[in-house]
Amino acid sequence: MPLVLASTSPRRKELLTLLQLPFEVVDPKFDERIYADLPPEAQAWTLALGKAQSCTRQHADSLVLGSDTLIAVGGTILGKPADRAEAGAMLRRLRGRDHHIYTAVALCCAVRHIQDVAVDRVRVWMPPFTDADLEAYLASGEWKGKAGAYSIQGRGGSLIERIEGDYTAAVGLPLRLTASLLQKHGLSVPVDIEQLYRTKPYPNWSTFQR
Repeated sequence: MPLVLASTSPRRKELLTLLQLPFEVVDPKFDERIYADLPPEAQAWTLALGKAQSCTRQHADSLVLGSDTLIAVGGTILGKPADRAEAGAMLRRLRGRDHHIYTAVALCCAVRHIQDVAVDRVRVWMPPFTDADLEAYLASGEWKGKAGAYSIQGRGGSLIERIEGDYTAAVGLPLRLTASLLQKHGLSVPVDIEQLYRTKPYPNWSTFQR
């Protein structure tokens, strides 16, 4: 069965490639609207499903994978900063405390009437890093286009003390959960997923999970 990744995220493409499955990348035509009355986990669930469903009509006989990642602190969702000032405000809010990353994975297939969604949660702790550390990170520009204004797999990893949960979920696609869902719906995953988690072949993975 053909596999379609309903995402243009380079990180999701890189992570899914680690499962050694052929897949097509499609840009989901979906309005990623945040609903104020939905908690973060339900919000991620809804967005991932919406992305997958938006591609099923054009790929009716394919297994379509949609995913969404949200960062929440104190129940408030932090989106992508509009500018450097907003990025700085987000990171000041996150430093010296913990927050959560919610990544949802949705699988849909129109022909086989498949609709399956699961959510993985990661808890992240940031130390009380200095203003100099913050300004250096903001100057790098890595915060652009990143939810919560940082990238755990990049220089933003230096702003993180530790995590609890699946590192790949924090990046944007929980590989163990994804492999389980794919196998559940009849798609064989050729890679040894436990060996993959032992070797950790992705930037900063071994830094946060030993």
